[in-house]
Amino acid sequence: MEPVAVAIMAKAPQAGTVKTRLCPPLSSAGAGALYRCFLLDKIEQVRSLTTACPAIAYFPPEGRAFFEQVAPDFALVPQRGADLGDRLANSLGELLERGHRGALVIDSDTPTLPLGFLQQARDLVMTPTIDVVLGPTEDGGYYLIGLRTVYRELFEAMAWSTSTVLAETIRRAHANGLRVACLPCWYDIDTADDLARLRATLTGSAGEVPRHTRRFLLEQTR
Repeated sequence: MEPVAVAIMAKAPQAGTVKTRLCPPLSSAGAGALYRCFLLDKIEQVRSLTTACPAIAYFPPEGRAFFEQVAPDFALVPQRGADLGDRLANSLGELLERGHRGALVIDSDTPTLPLGFLQQARDLVMTPTIDVVLGPTEDGGYYLIGLRTVYRELFEAMAWSTSTVLAETIRRAHANGLRVACLPCWYDIDTADDLARLRATLTGSAGEVPRHTRRFLLEQTR
């Protein structure tokens, strides 16, 4: 068993339930199709990590069949809990209970996130002098959290989807004597402005690019 598990927090890409803040400019079906591309690209990225166990924390329960089809080599963990904090903590906890010494959960909304950031997080989470690994997003949240022990106080009664999430998580960690390491900041795709930024970034890109997302955006402009 690999010491570190890396799990994508993922929803089944059903139209009308994912990336709804991108409607408009996208239709519900278009937003669902784009999110499916995000997932396929993130699965490919995590699969390319060495010395890590790839996993998906999926929601809703009936979405399991989709993830079995697109990621048959990934461990699957059902998301459980009343809110995002519960689902994050429970997903991390289940991975650690399966025998991994460290666990990372990452979002599915950062298609351009460099692979090197995940490699760095994989190494940091196993560093004895670090208790919490965070990947900040530009909007004040985080795209990644990594732990060797689940500290539920980092997740309970949090104002999720606000600009205070990262700062409050760090404050709580320090208040409990936990040592935090932060990765470089990155951006996620939530709004029409984010989508325009992504399109501009990928239109002429080469090299390490999310190929499914890039193909979708290029087809949208034809």
